[in-house]
Amino acid sequence: MLPHSNRLTGKENYERVARQGKVFQSENFGVAYVSRGDKNPSRYGFVISTKISKDATERNRVKRILREVVRQSLFECKAGFDVAFLAKQSIMRVSTDVIGKEVRRSLKEAGLTK
Repeated sequence: MLPHSNRLTGKENYERVARQGKVFQSENFGVAYVSRGDKNPSRYGFVISTKISKDATERNRVKRILREVVRQSLFECKAGFDVAFLAKQSIMRVSTDVIGKEVRRSLKEAGLTK
């Protein structure tokens, strides 16, 4: 489970990431991120809308996969960022391993890892 200190919460935080953040597009999701300019741990949020799937269990499955991959990658990640993962429709047809590799690659290419 992703530690509480690494969770992006609150509507205002998501809106700030959407408004001020840079977006890196991957095949199955987008990664929006903004630097907070501090040394606190980076925070991560996950957005999987009902447009992706009407079934909540499928949306929750994707969130769990994304959270777990981010949790495993925390030791590599830089501090001071707010990051939001924005799922695309294609993520529903992809296996867990492919999602994991794509998340790690996306974090690296966006410059969010050490």
